[in-house]
Amino acid sequence: MLKDPFFEPYDREDIAYGEEPSAALISYLNQVDGSGRALDLGAGAGRDSIALALAGYHVLSVDLSNRGLERVLQRAASAGVRDRVETHEVDVRNVEMPADSFDAIVATTVLDHISPEDSKILWDRMTEALTDKGVLYVQVHTTEDPGSDQPPGVFSDAPVSETAGAVINYFSPNQLVSWACEPKSRLRVLRYEERLEWDYTHGPEHLHGKASLLAVRAGAYPPWYGQPAAFPKR
Repeated sequence: MLKDPFFEPYDREDIAYGEEPSAALISYLNQVDGSGRALDLGAGAGRDSIALALAGYHVLSVDLSNRGLERVLQRAASAGVRDRVETHEVDVRNVEMPADSFDAIVATTVLDHISPEDSKILWDRMTEALTDKGVLYVQVHTTEDPGSDQPPGVFSDAPVSETAGAVINYFSPNQLVSWACEPKSRLRVLRYEERLEWDYTHGPEHLHGKASLLAVRAGAYPPWYGQPAAFPKR
C-alpha cells in the first residue's frame, strides 16, 4: 500500500488547511438553497465537504488520504451531518462520474496534483457529470506560486509550502477559465479570480498563487449576488 503523503498534516490536532471552507463556495452556499448530490474531489480533511453537507447536500468525499477521510467523518459527526457524508478512498481519476449525476462538484487544489493530460480529462468528466442545476467550484495553484518551476513564481523568493512537492501541474494565466469557456463545458462562469495569498493554516507561513472558478451549468440562473454579496434583496 502506498504511503499516505498527507497523513501527518491531517493527523495534527490543528488540522492542516483549517476548517474554513473556500470563500467563493461558502458565499454561493449562503445564497442558494442546496439539495441533491455533491462530490468533493480531493476532500482532504473535509472543510468543503462539511460546508456542502450543512447546506443540504448529500456529499461523497473522495481522497487518497485515509487519515484525511477519517477526519472528514469526525468533523461531519461534530457538525451533526454525519448522515449526509460518505467517504471513498480512491484516486480522483478513478471516481465514477456518470453524466448528469451531481448537483455540486468541488475540486479544491486537485487538478494541480495530477498531470496536465489527466487534469484535462478529469475536467471534462466533471463538467459532463454536472446536472442542469449544478454548481462547480475549482481552485488550482498557478505559475505565480513560489513553488512553480515556471515564471513568474520560479523567480520568487517568498517561502514555499511544506506540501509543495505534491503540486505537479501549475496552471498558466487564464488556463482554468479558458477551459470553462469551451462550448463543450456548457458552463456559465459566475466568478473567476487569480491572486496571491499568504497561508498560515499549515506549517511555516508561505505564499501561494491561486486561481479559483465558480460556475453553473449554462442556462442556470441561481440567486447569486456575488462575493461578497452586493445589493441583495433586503
